[in-house]
Amino acid sequence: MDRISHHTVRQYPVIVESDETGGFVVECPAFEGCFSQGETMDEALENIKEVIAMCLEEERGTASSPLPQRQVGIHLVAV
Repeated sequence: MDRISHHTVRQYPVIVESDETGGFVVECPAFEGCFSQGETMDEALENIKEVIAMCLEEERGTASSPLPQRQVGIHLVAV
């Protein structure tokens, strides 16, 4: 009998910016210091997934309770 894996997928907000070299820098503000980059948007997004997974593993190793969710918001400011 095969075991069925029940893996919960969570979504995290990310911010993507183009950099001066033509690539992309991406940040996940849900985790402090969670940054990555890539030459293309797709590459940058795949890379940040790996960094988020590492952040989750690190937090699971130090947290005895469920992981806290940081509040993240995007606001427009008129100047």
